[in-house]
Amino acid sequence: QVQLVESGGGLVQAGGSLRLSCAATGRTFATNTMGWFRQTPGKERNFVATINWDGGTTKYADSVKGRFTISRDNAKSTVYLQLNSLKPEDTARYYCAASSFTSGILDKSFQYNYWGQGTQVTVSS
Repeated sequence: QVQLVESGGGLVQAGGSLRLSCAATGRTFATNTMGWFRQTPGKERNFVATINWDGGTTKYADSVKGRFTISRDNAKSTVYLQLNSLKPEDTARYYCAASSFTSGILDKSFQYNYWGQGTQVTVSS
């Protein structure tokens, strides 16, 4: 069982930065592939970024490539998402997710077993 708690969201102006954190509890964090997704009201939850268990493999949605960076610290059981050059269209609730799969590039929400409650990111123009 893995429990996830996100933090770091907030209101920022376009062009600004935020760093989201996701603290995990559970003995399997170091082996879990981790991901970030985002969702706006009335829309489906969309993939943002994923990182494998040792941080050696990452993948990003085209819309955030070059602006967002996912990383993890297994010693702290925490995964991060650095958001730079934010745009109003990045406004969404951001969710952290953990998967029991330890291989492959996981960019679909159904591939993740555990989800946090989310943290709101609002980018003003």
